[in-house]
Amino acid sequence: MDIEVLGPPRVTENGVPVTAPTPESRHVLAVLAASPDRVVPVSVLADELAGRVPPEHARAALHAAVRRLRERFAEALGGCGVRTPETVLSSRPGGYLLDTGGGRCDVREFEREAGAGYRAMSRGDFARAASRLRRALDLWTGPALDGVEAGPWLRGRIAALDADRLSVLGQWVEAELALGRHRELRLELAGLHGAGTGRPDGAYPAALRRAEARALAGRPAAGSRLGATVRPAAGPGPVGAGRPAAWPGRSAGGPVAPAAERPLACGARC
Repeated sequence: MDIEVLGPPRVTENGVPVTAPTPESRHVLAVLAASPDRVVPVSVLADELAGRVPPEHARAALHAAVRRLRERFAEALGGCGVRTPETVLSSRPGGYLLDTGGGRCDVREFEREAGAGYRAMSRGDFARAASRLRRALDLWTGPALDGVEAGPWLRGRIAALDADRLSVLGQWVEAELALGRHRELRLELAGLHGAGTGRPDGAYPAALRRAEARALAGRPAAGSRLGATVRPAAGPGPVGAGRPAAWPGRSAGGPVAPAAERPLACGARC
């Protein structure tokens, strides 16, 4: 399974795009795609659907959405192979899990490229940092989960991803300026303006405008920032890049649970 959420959401299974048939099933698929290979608590999914259906019917709507999604996965799988609709979208104690089967996920690629760029920045390797951070930016085709009417948890997830995008943009600009690529930077920033920036008055277009002003100034500014504060990653991944928002009862700083783990704590409602 391949998943893209750094722009309009897209899920592909066995090479076939999975199109959810109802607004509720599209919403559930978006939430699961935003946290692949992790158990998403039923309470989180029900809260997301509460804006679409009466709260007392949210769990029934969730179960109906899961059934419809499994029907679409069955069509994509074609009845062959070891993966089944029930293993692709599996029921787990307290929630549901979307199993990628080791497929591509653009958020993971973003985290990997951003982490490599941050570590290169911390070593003063600005050429490598600029290259890897630009690769991270190029994965975006629009605002995170563009077009999804997000509920409470998904809004937090989108905000975290968008903030990470701003951080990567800021560090990429600093790396380019440190290399003296002022003219090249201005040209590349002009190209980024048309590459999925979202609303003209949004945070990302505003960060691009600030970056253009920096490039015109012709020098890096120590301690300045175009997006959120960025610290080089000390471990194998970037600090904060693509980190999921917390489930109720768990801090956002915790590790990402692999598919085999139990669901994250979500309070008494689970």
